[in-house]
Amino acid sequence: MDRIIEKKKWTTRKIVTIVSITAFVFLIFYLIFLRDKSSRLYVDRNQLTIATVKQDKFQEFIPIDGIVFPKTTFYIDAIQGGVVEAIFAEDGDMVKKGDTLLKLLNTAMELSYMEQETRMLAEMNNLQNTKLSLEQNKYIRQKEIVELEYRIDLTERDFDRKITLHDKLVIADKEFEDAEREFAFTVKQLQISLELQKLDSIAREAQKRDIETSLSRMRENMRLLRKNINNAYVKAPAAGKLSSFNLEIGQTKSVGEHLGQIDLLDGYRLEARIDERYVSRVFVGQEAQFSYAGKTYNLYIDKIYTDVSNGSFKVDLFFNDNIEPEGIKRGQTVQVRLTFSGETDAIIIKRGSFFQETGGSWIYVLDPSEGFAHKRTIRINRQNTNFYEISEGLQPGEKVVISSYDNFGNKEKLIFK
Repeated sequence: MDRIIEKKKWTTRKIVTIVSITAFVFLIFYLIFLRDKSSRLYVDRNQLTIATVKQDKFQEFIPIDGIVFPKTTFYIDAIQGGVVEAIFAEDGDMVKKGDTLLKLLNTAMELSYMEQETRMLAEMNNLQNTKLSLEQNKYIRQKEIVELEYRIDLTERDFDRKITLHDKLVIADKEFEDAEREFAFTVKQLQISLELQKLDSIAREAQKRDIETSLSRMRENMRLLRKNINNAYVKAPAAGKLSSFNLEIGQTKSVGEHLGQIDLLDGYRLEARIDERYVSRVFVGQEAQFSYAGKTYNLYIDKIYTDVSNGSFKVDLFFNDNIEPEGIKRGQTVQVRLTFSGETDAIIIKRGSFFQETGGSWIYVLDPSEGFAHKRTIRINRQNTNFYEISEGLQPGEKVVISSYDNFGNKEKLIFK
């Protein structure tokens, strides 16, 4: 007898089909909506440098190289050219002001000086003779006046006598008139001589002043000429230590050529060059520090040279309160920290090679599980040789990758193996 077989609603095939479809739909949904679409890269954590973000003191500074120089230096240059004939001091000697250091020989110049000196001496002698002649003329004019005064006295007495005799009709009219004319003539001669004496006196005084001015100028020229001759002997301009004085007998030195220098024993200064990017942030009095023999010494900028060459400018730094390290030597190079701010509380991370790739605009931050690191935008404010100051994007305690990103491309996530 036939019987009706009841059809099953949930067959194995049907269940498998439904599960497969559901799984497929869920896979599509996951791929579209739930899957992490960020690009990723698998890296070896041991090859990375990881640093912890900290809240700590921060001070902005830059390192610069300072070269030690004496605080005060006198340069020795050749005032006149010549051949080194004799050397009286050596490099490193302690000298006194006025000590003779060397002699330069210049035969042609010495002969020229001798000719000039002879010519000036002759001119001075002529002027002296002219001055003497003026004095002689003065006394000649005085002698002439004395003689005329004597003649007036004689003619006046003769005229007075003849007046008496003429009144008594003893002498003729002609003899009386001749005596009168002689007296009047002598008086006029004296008046003219006095006027001439006055004019001569005025001219003589003016000429004497001109002669004295010329003589004074020639004496000054003679003094300068002899000084130039003495410049063949190069002397120390100050007391101190002779340096950069490396000469040999027979060397030829030109006018203005550097021969050496004298360093005063009044302390040292540092000369440093700073990148031109900081020219607007450097000022006189700005503080700096450097370490030497386990101690830290404070300095300040004393002078800023405005000329910029090869992308940098020069500054002079002096020690605070003249407290200088013992044993420091001229020409020595030391590294100085030039500070731009005081110590302040800040969020900081160690410097790293990542900055070259990101420019400080983003960084890889580790997930709390430390199984991977993801890319995060940050903002770096100030920096020094050890740390970056973070103004946005990181919190103390977080860990970041600070090593080079050269091989990471632009991946959003780093998965640690």
